[in-house]
Amino acid sequence: MRRKWLPALGALALGIGVLSGGGNAFATEKHKDILNVSHRGASGHAPEHTLISYDMGEKMHGDYIEIDLQMTKDGQLIAMHDEKVDRTTDGTGFVKDYTLAEIKQLDAGSWFNEKYPQYADPDYAGLKVPTLEEVFKKFGKNNEYYIETKSPEIYPGMEKELLRLIDKYDIDKETLLVQSFSPQSLEIMHKLDPSVKLVQLLSYKTKAVITDEEIAAIKEYAMGVGPNHTYLNEEYVQKVVNNGLEIHPYTVNDKERMKQLIDWGVTGMFTNFPDLLHEVKKGR
Repeated sequence: MRRKWLPALGALALGIGVLSGGGNAFATEKHKDILNVSHRGASGHAPEHTLISYDMGEKMHGDYIEIDLQMTKDGQLIAMHDEKVDRTTDGTGFVKDYTLAEIKQLDAGSWFNEKYPQYADPDYAGLKVPTLEEVFKKFGKNNEYYIETKSPEIYPGMEKELLRLIDKYDIDKETLLVQSFSPQSLEIMHKLDPSVKLVQLLSYKTKAVITDEEIAAIKEYAMGVGPNHTYLNEEYVQKVVNNGLEIHPYTVNDKERMKQLIDWGVTGMFTNFPDLLHEVKKGR
């Protein structure tokens, strides 16, 4: 599904919804199509950040391929969540200390079969860590990508290299989303290319609260926020959308919680089980 992000129209729809009878009216009208973001691919079913996982996410009706980025010793962007290779490969140590050729020697799939035997598949053994370039080549310029700059303080120039590849493969910037926990990284992205749509990731350890000042600061460079869902409440969600920002909580793997967040007015969410969120959306 092709999406055009139109904040002004979103705000107008919000106003109409509120006038017609409360916050959830907006959820009913604008959020009929909640973004279904395949978190690290369909990572509940297959080894995260592998081409198989991304492909499975698409087949399970995920709208976006979510890609976490790390950078190798020789400056190559690869799809991996952690700064270290230990958890999701048979290697040890930091990505930054590996060349791409060395990363490509690692097994990025066998760990999943051992940890999740209920989803094990012999084809997963020996899977390779993909580069961002390989993902773009396989899934094409018109796919929908949700890309995170991970640990950008460790990888100077990460944002510039990301934009180089986006431009090289003519990735559709109408739907592309780039996220980060680092406001500095997002501000670099914004300065390098103001047309790229940005999402500020947030993490809460207790009840989620966001101030007017925080919202105003985020709106200077981003079109949305991505908080962890655990401590969210309806007041928080409504405050964010009432201020014209998208909100895409992570990582939601329970049907009842998905339904609750949709009722509160979220505009999308990350899930390891995009098939589950698809079922929830179909039932509404």
